[in-house]
Amino acid sequence: MVFQRITIDPDRMAGVPCIRGLRMPVASVVAMVAEGMTEDEILTAHPNLEREDIREALRYAAEAVKERALPLKSA
Repeated sequence: MVFQRITIDPDRMAGVPCIRGLRMPVASVVAMVAEGMTEDEILTAHPNLEREDIREALRYAAEAVKERALPLKSA
């Protein structure tokens, strides 16, 4: 899968995946969605973001976790 809006630059944000070279980590966008913010709320709070940035951040996160098992607490 090719990501047009996700950048990784070792000289910026310590190489953390960010949105379009901005200082907005993918993880921050995903966390906002997880906390229940709507796309419109995110875009209002962060005017440099675009709707497709949010969607691609979610796709990137989905691909990132697809490749590894995460520890889950037993019930």
